[in-house]
Amino acid sequence: MAGILFIISAPSGSGKSTLVNQLRSLVDNLEFSVSYTTRNPRGSEQQGREYHFTDRGTFEQMIADDDFLEHAEVFGNYYGTAAQSLREAESRGKDLLLDIDVQGAAQVRKKEPGAVSIFVMPPNKDVLTARLRNRSRAEGPVTEETERVIERRLAQAKAEIVKYRQYGYILVNDILDLAVEELAAIVSAERIRRTGREPNEEGRRWIALAEGCRQGNSMARLRPVLASFGLDDEGTVQI
Repeated sequence: MAGILFIISAPSGSGKSTLVNQLRSLVDNLEFSVSYTTRNPRGSEQQGREYHFTDRGTFEQMIADDDFLEHAEVFGNYYGTAAQSLREAESRGKDLLLDIDVQGAAQVRKKEPGAVSIFVMPPNKDVLTARLRNRSRAEGPVTEETERVIERRLAQAKAEIVKYRQYGYILVNDILDLAVEELAAIVSAERIRRTGREPNEEGRRWIALAEGCRQGNSMARLRPVLASFGLDDEGTVQI
């Protein structure tokens, strides 16, 4: 059954891009929506591959024309998903994967209540800090300004993690191979469920693995992650 919309969100530095790339190499009939953005390309990024890079005027005209399934402004730049991406995927018999932040995910869920939402957690705050710092070093010398950017991204990560209860599935990206397998299981299980057919042995294994990632079944893995950010089980600040 084509036309399933999968939403995946995660704080910057959680390893979401790596997960998505590996998922796309494992799962057939899954298209990845290339978002629009007004930020400048980084490193080896190419037009139309990582993003559709555009200027603010063009982006704002697309907003006025209601061309976006979702859009948001993050750290001074616009990001958005064109509504035509879902229509085009459906016409080709494909499911669609959106890599979007919590703001965008909330917009999409209002427009597409049948969407499957997945939130990726870092292993803990210390690991996320190290990943962000390593990324900054790879892009150039670490300065006071880059340290401020890291602190701002950590604060943003905490603000996003607080929203985890809005998502149906939760992944903790502590072991990459396991997280990839869990992500593939979620896609496979949702496809099986929507066909209404009785699953075979492999299908039952996918369903069992996916069920372990449902929000209500994930607290044992989530609790230490939340605590590392000073949050309790409800995602509120611990006193």
